[in-house]
Amino acid sequence: MGDSGGDPRGTPAVRDRLDRVEDPELARSIVELDYIDAIEIDGGRVEVRFTLPTAWCSPAFAWMMATDARDEVEALDWVREARIELCDHMHETEVTTGVNARDTFGETFPDADGGVAEVRAAIADKARVSTQREAIDALLDAGLDPEQVVALKRSDVDIAGEEAYVSLDGLSVVVDADPIDDYLDRAAESRHVTEPEDALFLTPEGEQIEADRLDLVQKRSRLATVNMGGQGAVCDALHRARHGPEGPGA
Repeated sequence: MGDSGGDPRGTPAVRDRLDRVEDPELARSIVELDYIDAIEIDGGRVEVRFTLPTAWCSPAFAWMMATDARDEVEALDWVREARIELCDHMHETEVTTGVNARDTFGETFPDADGGVAEVRAAIADKARVSTQREAIDALLDAGLDPEQVVALKRSDVDIAGEEAYVSLDGLSVVVDADPIDDYLDRAAESRHVTEPEDALFLTPEGEQIEADRLDLVQKRSRLATVNMGGQGAVCDALHRARHGPEGPGA
């Protein structure tokens, strides 16, 4: 795998774009997860090879990562074409061929039960629920009570640098921006919290939270977080078993 140091047209620039691609089930970067096997650059043509933790990972998930990787790399103004190759997967031929031919998932997998759009929506909502817990905990730790938390709307929150400002009864409560900003991104991706008057926090089903049910919603959100964390640990263990502790290419 070639490396051009600080060259804006080199491997680091490509890896930076790939770092924006997430494993949809884990909500973590495929670079962070060490899925990238190789990056090869030939002028304006870039080839990326990647391997998932198991050969039987969902073809829909593999497709999403491959198409996202292609689109992110081709967003670089010097890249004319990106070719993405999925390796060591039971559907590697179909995914690699379909993605590089610019076919749709449905065209490549006509017998699949559901499409990529439905999978993306379900995963985005799982991420919304998972990140909501930390955002609410940050507000409760700052002194808000459950009634105040469930009454918040999207327009009540502003992010400025490392701080989030929460408008509350004419006052502004300041909390760490990270959990709030992360949640807002995930909520917007799930298309649940997009308008100024939308309720800021919702049940897993996307409904208004009642104050006396907030603790139950938090417990359900905690389960979603534990579930994603457990899946991440399993994937990491499988990945290391497949490639060894040093990762692919060692």
